Amino acid sequence: MKSYAVKNISLSSEGEKKIYWAEKHMPVLALIRKNFKKTKPFENVTIGACLHVTKETAVLVSTLKSAGAEIYLSASNPLSTQDEVAAALAGRGIHVFAWRGMSKEEYYRAIGHVVKAEPMLTMDDGADLTACIHGLYYKEYAREDVKIVAQVVGKKSIGDIVENIVGGTEETTTGVLRLKAMAREGTLLYPIIAVNDSYTKFLFDNRHGTGQSALDGIIRATNMLIAGKTVVVAGYGWVGRGIALRAKGLGANVVVVEVNPIRALEALYDGFYVTNMITASKIGDLFITATGNRSVIRKEHFLKMKNGAILANAGHFNVEIDLEDLENISTSKKEIKTNVTEYTLKNGKKIYLLCEGRLVNLAAAEGHPPEVMDMSFTNQALALLYLLKKNRKLKKKVYRLPLPIDRKIAELKLKSLNVKIEKLTKDQREYLKSWKLGT
Repeated sequence: MKSYAVKNISLSSEGEKKIYWAEKHMPVLALIRKNFKKTKPFENVTIGACLHVTKETAVLVSTLKSAGAEIYLSASNPLSTQDEVAAALAGRGIHVFAWRGMSKEEYYRAIGHVVKAEPMLTMDDGADLTACIHGLYYKEYAREDVKIVAQVVGKKSIGDIVENIVGGTEETTTGVLRLKAMAREGTLLYPIIAVNDSYTKFLFDNRHGTGQSALDGIIRATNMLIAGKTVVVAGYGWVGRGIALRAKGLGANVVVVEVNPIRALEALYDGFYVTNMITASKIGDLFITATGNRSVIRKEHFLKMKNGAILANAGHFNVEIDLEDLENISTSKKEIKTNVTEYTLKNGKKIYLLCEGRLVNLAAAEGHPPEVMDMSFTNQALALLYLLKKNRKLKKKVYRLPLPIDRKIAELKLKSLNVKIEKLTKDQREYLKSWKLGT
């Protein structure tokens, strides 16, 4: 098997410095690693992963390697890889296939190397790895991604590869939606733990992680002042909530666009102006998409926008801003600075697209702070352990990580922060169990 493919292995020492910093801010995963080193629960287990190759991911995969696992890792976004971290991981014996600026073919060939390794467990961020495995199994060779992966996998039996997989995990809302669709259709080939649905993931990673890192990426790319701007946030899930909250904190006038009436009402009562995108497009200075859906901002919206409007995406895939529509109504485009492309529309207005419509927090910045990824990646590690212990007894469905494990992660995080919480007395526990005591 090919060992690794990175941009420049000589960047390893710089990557080690970044990983060291992340490790110092991920105490829960450090506790897990300490235990894993002793017990070696993943001895002789191959784990295939398609994740953002960042310093935080490095802490996760190094933890799993210390537990005895053989790790094959590909990028989950062509622009999110930190090349120095990828080099350091290669130096640590991780089979990593990732570099910043991968072409579509390179991206899926990298996933092909992960599939070819015949993993027993999979970790996904956006479900590209899982979707490619399923595409191969169902012989969907007309799909470009499946065709490329098939070339790398070669003569290996996809039936044998699938038979070897005990289960997998999924990190994102977008990926979970894809996997639940497979489960509904009856086409899901193995059980998946939706790590994204764990409380210690979505309440903190999605809200506080993306809320901060998306705006960090926008500011790094543009150096714009947020205060006084009208910021339009498309989507008011946990990610949208976090972005709206942080934009408001920086002094922005926040507009929320939402299709779900309950979430729209929540946004309204949280103090935001709620409207539809056609109305918002006329008043927004900065647009940030966070829906997990496609064509959220499209032709009719671009044409209504102010001259100089800025577009950014915080959703997993680069489909939320309709790039085809933007190209079709433009007379020219040019990159005016790193991560900023200027489109001149046929009506003479200029619109600025950040990071080719890809994840702005990872393409223009460093992604989530390690403090929140500490919980998200502990979820990943313990979800894999749960799947291994279940030993194929789970049905081919999408599951949440059991609540006791979720609570344990929260307890460990609080302990690492030296935070004490109250405990129920015996009398209180009995009261909560009983239905006989009333007013």
